[in-house]
Amino acid sequence: MSDFLRTLPWTTLAMRAVFADAAVIGHALAFEAALARAEAAEGVISTAVAAQIVEACRTMSVDPVALAEEAALAGTLAIPLVARLRDALSGDAVAAAHRGATSQDVADTVMMMQARAASALVLTDLDRVSVALADLAARHASRPAIGRTLLQDALPLSFGLRIAHWMTGVDEAAQRVRHEAARCQVQLGGAAGTRAGLADRGAAIAAHVAADLGLVAAEPWQARRGDIAALASAVAIAIGALGKMARDISLLAQNAVGEAREPAIVGRGGSSAMAHKRNPTGCQVALSAAIRAPGLVAAILSGLPQEEERGLGGWQAEGPALADLFLLAAGAADAMAIVAEGLEIDTVAIARNLAAAEIGTDIGESAAIVAALLARHKG
Repeated sequence: MSDFLRTLPWTTLAMRAVFADAAVIGHALAFEAALARAEAAEGVISTAVAAQIVEACRTMSVDPVALAEEAALAGTLAIPLVARLRDALSGDAVAAAHRGATSQDVADTVMMMQARAASALVLTDLDRVSVALADLAARHASRPAIGRTLLQDALPLSFGLRIAHWMTGVDEAAQRVRHEAARCQVQLGGAAGTRAGLADRGAAIAAHVAADLGLVAAEPWQARRGDIAALASAVAIAIGALGKMARDISLLAQNAVGEAREPAIVGRGGSSAMAHKRNPTGCQVALSAAIRAPGLVAAILSGLPQEEERGLGGWQAEGPALADLFLLAAGAADAMAIVAEGLEIDTVAIARNLAAAEIGTDIGESAAIVAALLARHKG
C-alpha cells in the first residue's frame, strides 16, 4: 500500500526515502555488521565468524511487511530481524551475532543514522532559502515600505529589512540543526546499559561501530533522551522560522496588499472553482508544518522522564515523531526555497501602499541593520 497521496503534498521524495522500510532494515543490518567487525577487531569474536555475519547482513533479503507484522507482536524490530540473521548463519556465528547488544541499541542507532541523513537534506534546502533571501534583502535594503505591527500600519522600514529578518531566522535555525545533527551518537549498552558480555572491550567496540557508521562514539545513553529532544526542538524551530516567512509572504500576497507573491508555476496555486485565484501554496505547506510540529516535539519532551535503565513507551514514541518532524521540515524547506528563489516583489504596490498610509518615508537605520545581518549571514 502506498501513502504518496497522504505524504507527498507536505514532504519530499528524498526525505521519504530516508525513512522508508528499506532504509530502516538497511541501517539495522549495517549496525549488526559493524558490531561484528568491531568485536572481531577487539578479539571478542573471530574474524571468520565476523566475516560470516557481515556477509549474511549484506546478502539478506527481508520482506518488510512480514517483518513489521512480527515486530508489532514482539514489540521491537530487532527481535525478528536478529532471528532472521541467526537463521542465515551457522556454527559459532549464530551465538556471536548481536553479541552484547540489545533491541534498543539497534533502534536508537538506526534513528541516529536516519537523523544524520535527514538533517543533511533539510540543511541543504535551508541554505537555499537563506541564500535567496540574502540576495533579496541586499537588493531592497533601502526601499521604503510600510511596517506593520499588530496587523496595522505602523512606521516605515525598508522592505529588505523584513526579508533580512526572515533570512536570519532561517540561518539561526539551521545552525541549531547543524549543531544537534553533529552530535548523532551510536548507542551500544546491552541489556541494562552496562555493556556486559563484551569482555571489557565495550568502549572500544562502540568507538569502532561509531566510526564504521559515521556516528559519534558515546557512553550508553538509552535512558537519557535529552539529545533526542534537543534535535527535535531544533528541527521544529527551523519549521517555525520557515513558517514565519510563509506567514508574512501570505499576508503580503493578499489582493489588497499585493507587495509580494509566490512565483508563478504551472499547476501550482490554482483553484478548482475560481480560475482567477493564485493561492500561496508554498506558504501553505510551511504553515501547515508549523502547526503540526509543536505537538510532535511535545510528545518527545513528555518522554524525557524515562523509567530507570530502560523506559516503557517513552523512547518507543520518539522514532515516529522525529520522522514526522523531518518529513515536515523537508516539505517546508523545499517549498520555501522555491518561493524564495522566485519571489515576485511588486515595487509599485509597495510605494503605492506607503504613500496611501501617509506615514512618510523615514526608514531609520534599516539599511544599516540589513548590512549587519547580511554580514552575519556571510560570516
